[in-house]
Order: sequence, then C-alpha cells, then structure tokens
Amino acid sequence: MSFLNATKTANPCFVMRLAFSIRMHVHYAGRTELPDNLKVLFRTVAMMVPDYAMIGEITLYSNGFDEARHLAQKIVQAYKLCSEQLSSQSHYDYGMRAVKSVLLASASLRRLYSHLPEAQIVLRAIVDVNLPKFLEQDVSLFVGIYTDLFPGTELPMPSREDLMKWLIITLEERNLQATPWFVEKILQIYEMLLVRHGLMVVGASLGGKTTAWQILAYCLRCVNMDKDANLVEYPVNYRIINPKAITMGQLYGRFDPISHEWYDGVLAKTFREFATGSQKERFWIFFDGPVDAVWIENLNTVLDDNKKLCLMSGEIIIMTKLMNMMFEPADLEQASPATVSRCGMIYMEPSQLGWRTFHQSFTNILTNQLGLSEIYMALFQEMIDWLIPAALYILPDCKKMVETSPIYQYRNFSKFFYHFLDKHKVFTQVWFQQMFLFCYAWAYCSHLMGNENCF
Repeated sequence: MSFLNATKTANPCFVMRLAFSIRMHVHYAGRTELPDNLKVLFRTVAMMVPDYAMIGEITLYSNGFDEARHLAQKIVQAYKLCSEQLSSQSHYDYGMRAVKSVLLASASLRRLYSHLPEAQIVLRAIVDVNLPKFLEQDVSLFVGIYTDLFPGTELPMPSREDLMKWLIITLEERNLQATPWFVEKILQIYEMLLVRHGLMVVGASLGGKTTAWQILAYCLRCVNMDKDANLVEYPVNYRIINPKAITMGQLYGRFDPISHEWYDGVLAKTFREFATGSQKERFWIFFDGPVDAVWIENLNTVLDDNKKLCLMSGEIIIMTKLMNMMFEPADLEQASPATVSRCGMIYMEPSQLGWRTFHQSFTNILTNQLGLSEIYMALFQEMIDWLIPAALYILPDCKKMVETSPIYQYRNFSKFFYHFLDKHKVFTQVWFQQMFLFCYAWAYCSHLMGNENCF
C-alpha cells in the first residue's frame, strides 16, 4: 500500500515538501515485489518490536489496576509460553492485537467486578479471549500454563443466568441437545462479542457453527423481551453474505466503465443500512464462505480500531458500537496473519459435538413425531449400540472414494430411516430390522471402493 504525505513548512513562500512511502507485505496473496528500478529509489526501513509488557502496564494502570506491572508481565509470559508449547495453527495469534484484547477485557471486567482481586480479573480475561480458539489437544496445555502463572488464583465464572435460562429453553424447543461443550461455545461467542467487533467461528462442517450463533441471536432477543432479566441486551438483526459467490465489484461496489457511475455492492448497502439503523439493536454481518487474502484484505480498516469501511467511491462508513463483522470459514489456511490478528477466534470441532448428540435428537423425533413404542425403541437402541461403534472402528482402515465424518454418516442414516418409517405406518419387527440394515449399509458403506481394497 502506498500513500503520499505533503507538509507545508513555516516558510512564508509555502514551499511544498513531498515524501513518498511504500509499505509492503510481499508474502501475502495478491502482493508482488517492487521492480528493481523502483526499489533502488527508496531506502529500506525496518520496524522495531514493541515492548508488550510496557504497553500492558500503562494500559492496566490507566484502568485502575494497582499491580499493573506484575500482571502485564504475566500476560506477556502467557503468550510467550503458548507460542512455544502449543501446536501451530493458522488461526492462532499471539501478537499485539491479542495482548490488547486481553487488556480491553480486563478493563471491562474491572468495571463490572471491582470487588474481585486484580489477578482473578486478568486471569478471567486471558481465559475468555484465548480459550475459545484452542483445539482440544491444546486446551489442557493452556490450562497448565495459566495455572503455573497464577498459582492459587481461583478462576471466577461470569454471571450469565439470564442468558443460560433462555439457552436451555431454546435448545429444548428446537430439539437440540444442551451438551456442556455446545453451551460453552455459545457463551464463548457472546463473550467474544463483548471484546471484539470482528470475530470468526472456525471449524469443519457439521460442527454446529451456524446453529450456535443463530441460537445466540434468538436468545439475545428473548433476553431483551424478558422483563425479569437483569442482563441488558438488544435484539439481533443479521445478514448472511457468501463472498465467493459474487465478484469483488458486486461485493464492495464498482464504477461503470462506460457511464463512470458508482454502483454499490452488497456489502456497501448492508453496511450503510446497519450503520444508520436503530441504536437499540445489534447488527451482525455474516460472511459464510472461505476466507482468503484476495477479498478480505479490503476489510482491514473495518476490522482494526478504525472501524471504517472505505469504498472506492471515496465514501467512508463508520461502524457503530452494536455492529459486528462475523465470519464462518472451515479454516484459515489462505488468510493472512494481518487478518487473523484482527479477529477474535472461536474454534468448533465436530468431534467434540459427536454423532451421539444427533442420535439423541433423532430418538426424540422417533418417540414424539412417529410414536414408536418402547419395544421398537429398545430394539433401535440395541442395534445402534451394536453396529455403529463397530463401523466407526473399522471404516478408518478402508479405502474410500470420499472422506466423510461420523456425524455426516449418522445424519444420512437418520434421514433414510425416518423416510421409511414415515411412509409405512404399519410394519413388523422383521421389516423394522431389515430397513435399519438397509439404511445403515447405504449411510456408512456407500462411499467405500470395494472389499478388495479394504484393509
């Protein structure tokens, strides 16, 4: 990116001094090296690494912390140990923006829970900002790191009774299972919304990403309408955009090459509509699609502290306090480090959700909607326990045309089986077992390449 700085001197003749500066990240997608004849005209300047501990100390002091120096050093040490001991993932970031998020969360918690010890407040902020993004294998290591840094410090739990009440009610109404992991992920999304205006819900398909934030949006509206709730919240309006389904001009806007008129893109219209919307509503712009440096680099000014969408037409739209930019990618392999550092991360693994969660919901459908008797439900459960764990044990050693997850396989099985049971209202026990085996074979074995290729 290049920019022009022009300054006037104190000379009454108003002699203009011009300075050209070029800032480059040549390793990002879409960036190229400068030509040699242009490169020799400029002097290379390197930036120094900032003193994270000093910045943290000053910020904590300004927010009323008495032990700011000691706590700032612990924050920096926590990120240093995480970078050394935890696995390397594309959505992990331990830079200055990550440290700043912890400082902002600490300041917010300090205002809400001024009676708590300062070490507990900082520890709560470190956990809230970082725990949602870690893989299952890294969580135990992270717990060990902050336990060593804060020995004897008890981790305080935030008060979310009003939100939890509506979460349980909503999940039950929609026949979804309120597993501790899934409820925790929904609360982590909410906690991240309070400290970051840009966040990403990352994870493979069928991990519950879409369901999690949609449940949260519905619950926040319910909390707003609940007269007995102590939590002050606002209803949520959201708009979903697939950035890879349209061109860059259709996304951000473009100039017509013939008429030279400006045409707004989908994001420009949505952003302007939300920026001028009600001051008592939350607005979420959701990008449901792959993240790469080709289109998301234009959102850098939105995702950093500027919170401004700068269009090619010259228009600048400022994001309000109740607006959030949210992304739902499967991974961040193609995203630049600048993008990763600007967003809060919530990682959702399908293996943590598990196929048994879907099985519990499907069991409720068989009982409540189809009215299966206890005899058939007992037979169904017995065959499930007998065949599905065995299939999941054997299938990894077989050669497949495509890779499928256990959740996807169980969803196919449940859809097939529901169709047969719904179509035939009267059936025998033998027919029930035959249909089970038929659906089981197609759901779990249809993607195999053949017996000769197994094992």
